[in-house]
Amino acid sequence: MEGEEFVPPPECPVFEPSWEEFQDPLGYIAKIRPIAEKSGICKIRPPPDWQPPFSVELDTFRFTPRIQRLNELEAETRVKLNYLDRIARFWEIQASSLKIPHIERRILDLFSLSKIVTDEGGFEMVCKERRWARVAQRLGYPPGKNIGSLLRSHYERIVYPFEMFQSGASLPHCKPKHYDGEDVDKEYKPHSIPLRQSVQPSKMSTYGRRANRCQPDPEPTEEDIEKNPELKKLQIYGAGPKMMGLGLVARDKGLRKKDELPQTVTIKENTSPAPGDVSVKAEPLEPQERQSDGSTSNPQPPPPSVTVKTEVKKEEPEGVDGKDNDEEEDDTDRPCTKMTMRLRRNLNNPQCVDSFVCRMCGRGDDDEKLLLCDGCDDNYHTYCLLPPLTDPPKGNWRCPKCVAEECKKPAEAFGFEQATREYSLQSFGEMADAFKADYFNMPVHMVPTELVEREFWRLVSSIEEDVTVEYGADIHSKEFGSGFPMNNGKRKLTKEEEDYARSGWNLNVMPVLEQSLLCHINGDISGMKVPWLYVGMVFSAFCWHIEDHWSYSINYLHWGEPKTWYGVPSVAAEHLEDVMKKLTPELFEYQPDLLHQLVTIMNPNILMTHGVPVVRTNQCAGEFVITFPRAYHSGFNQGYNFAEAVNFCTADWLPAGRSCIEHYRRLRRYCVFSHEELTCKMAASPEKLDLNLAAATHREMFIIVQEERKLRKSLMERGITEAEREAFELLPDDERQCDKCKTTCFLSALACSNCPERLVCLYHTQDLCNCPTEKLYLRYRYTLDELLAMLHRLKVRSESFDSWANRVKEALEQEEGNKIGIEDLEMLKTEAAEKKFPDNELLRKLNTVLKDIDRCQKTSTELLSDSKSSESKMTLAELKSLVETMQNLPCVMNQLEEVQAVLRTVEEFQGRAQAQVNDRDWRRDSPPPEQLEALLEEGAKLLVVVPE
Repeated sequence: MEGEEFVPPPECPVFEPSWEEFQDPLGYIAKIRPIAEKSGICKIRPPPDWQPPFSVELDTFRFTPRIQRLNELEAETRVKLNYLDRIARFWEIQASSLKIPHIERRILDLFSLSKIVTDEGGFEMVCKERRWARVAQRLGYPPGKNIGSLLRSHYERIVYPFEMFQSGASLPHCKPKHYDGEDVDKEYKPHSIPLRQSVQPSKMSTYGRRANRCQPDPEPTEEDIEKNPELKKLQIYGAGPKMMGLGLVARDKGLRKKDELPQTVTIKENTSPAPGDVSVKAEPLEPQERQSDGSTSNPQPPPPSVTVKTEVKKEEPEGVDGKDNDEEEDDTDRPCTKMTMRLRRNLNNPQCVDSFVCRMCGRGDDDEKLLLCDGCDDNYHTYCLLPPLTDPPKGNWRCPKCVAEECKKPAEAFGFEQATREYSLQSFGEMADAFKADYFNMPVHMVPTELVEREFWRLVSSIEEDVTVEYGADIHSKEFGSGFPMNNGKRKLTKEEEDYARSGWNLNVMPVLEQSLLCHINGDISGMKVPWLYVGMVFSAFCWHIEDHWSYSINYLHWGEPKTWYGVPSVAAEHLEDVMKKLTPELFEYQPDLLHQLVTIMNPNILMTHGVPVVRTNQCAGEFVITFPRAYHSGFNQGYNFAEAVNFCTADWLPAGRSCIEHYRRLRRYCVFSHEELTCKMAASPEKLDLNLAAATHREMFIIVQEERKLRKSLMERGITEAEREAFELLPDDERQCDKCKTTCFLSALACSNCPERLVCLYHTQDLCNCPTEKLYLRYRYTLDELLAMLHRLKVRSESFDSWANRVKEALEQEEGNKIGIEDLEMLKTEAAEKKFPDNELLRKLNTVLKDIDRCQKTSTELLSDSKSSESKMTLAELKSLVETMQNLPCVMNQLEEVQAVLRTVEEFQGRAQAQVNDRDWRRDSPPPEQLEALLEEGAKLLVVVPE
């Protein structure tokens, strides 16, 4: 991507919940999921007045960051740098340093040049078919400047000798000729990536960010080598920067088999021979180019003290990158070493005799000087090696061919190294701000985010600019305290802090909310249940990865400059992996699970060009970013900031979690927890699960039980009938891992009474041992009957809502004649509360009915007790409405008849009164006043106000 302008991907969805929606975090995330998971990541802006106070103890917070060299993070650039390192090492052994030419004011990409020439049929073919102009065009150079011939001369003098050596062909001994071109060549300093690889996170931290990785011990660092005289002796002497990683042994790995232990050997730069001497051409230990100027093919081995006059021609072992031991002293009459002693002892062995010939000169005499390789048992005269050895080496010795093999392998998996300096938040901030202001030459807050983004992607793909930054990543909040307030008794919280300490959006609370699954795991999977802290500076990056067990993750930016994110939806996860493997096969060859190691970045534009859908966002202070199951994400920081992140799992994650375990099984990757154990733990107490979770667990458990039944049946068919119960959850994880696929066993495992230290999951029963079948037995957690009973209880729980809903519907639709009692309705309401049914329409209807019942009861009681003064009496319309409501209620109302009697009385009185009033002649022959008086008195005694 060098030279091309970065094009920002489209923005991810952004959500702004109302206060009401914000009250239920996992409910809200479930609500936005259909939209958000299509992008893989989304951003959530809390309501503006939700602002948790920052609660880290500033005085005690100290951390050691990681060092990130930007161009080593990018997958394609790292491949190029590894290639340049190998070519530099090749020339360094030739006592020359690699100088990389510039063409058209940009550094020549030797890796791409080599790849394109190979692709076009190789050097000879490109020359023969005159394809150099096409090579120039494919490298992106403008036509018509005769750049093809420049490329040819650079390829011929720098790359061709190395490629020939790699293929094991012979070449004249050569040095890269100095090239007088328009541009000045730039001397290449090897990155020695293998040496610095896989440096583990700080020893101070007892937690691993990615749990149970079972990492090997790290390679010794330069510091270790300085301190250890034995390692120091092994250092390589030679022109230019020192290359390690040719097999320094990790400290505690003394148990490795001898033949796995490459001996690092050393070479010295050729010293110029004294006048009159002709020194043997120091052909580096990698038997590279042979002299071809008519030298004799089998010269006599010279006496040790004589300088060889002829140039030696030797047999060419395969491609190599190793080095030779070259001790300082010149004492050639040393007593013979253990190698030659061993050699002589075997001389009487007839099978050995013909193999005791020097691989270089083909002769077997002068066996005092014949060395036996500890790797392949080939023999070499000390003086036939190039450069020749004045003294037989002490200890194990490897021949050029074996060292070459060793050099082909990267020393260790790639990783980050820890910085040596410890920072406080203040000192890191000062360093970070000074770096950014200095880099962009303007105040930090003035630098546009687009500029930082463009510059970041330019730097990660640059071979010549080595920008190094530091990132305080994966700091464990358990040790250092969370950025959110916590009710852990360490200090008294204010009322405001109390509220934030209880909030579901507090990342210490979210993983253990009722609808979250991780609260059902007992074991300390602190890598997933406890938040991690991240202190960033400009350009510090997090590489493409998905979460352990394909869980969700949520990240909150407490303060500081934005964090830029890129996300890919789960449907494109395998496509992203395929594209990265296709573009950088060299990296994945040695680290098949490279993407699980969080150390590889690739430009989103490259992924988009290959059809991977990518979105981006700038997360500002106070905003959340959520990543969905199996959604790849990566990004970098725009400047000094502080973020906190944690994993969580909801009911909808269960199927993804199971797929992930199958995926891990294929990769032979360790689990952080057992998926079966989590599911069974939830199934064991269904009454504690909310309905949605109970239904999801039932679906999951059903699949697990079917599979388990099938696996156990196939064991029975093999004649394995012995079984014993095992409480797997009480065993440490490393004692219940399948020997073959590393999965954590829970429901069952196959064991052998002869091989007690081994066990396998039921998918790998053939891989346990070769003992007779009767020695094998099943270790199981539950019988099949117990599993079926658990399944049934889950079904009852998840269907309990349906049965309740049917009863509520029935009750609410009762007609006159078969109405139920009020207490029955009350019981339905209590059941819903006890079983934690979610809020739903039926429950709301039921509550409304119960409120109506309560109101009617109160009103009718007041009416019948006649306790009210005439001003507050009920009107006739209200009485009619009350009777109508009571008649429509689905339950038997005891006071209904009495209230109806009151209504009848009132209506009868009303009828008589109306008759009196409407009598047209009442004025003429008005009724006696007593009659009216009596009516008025009667009206006053009524329980309701009557207009008449």
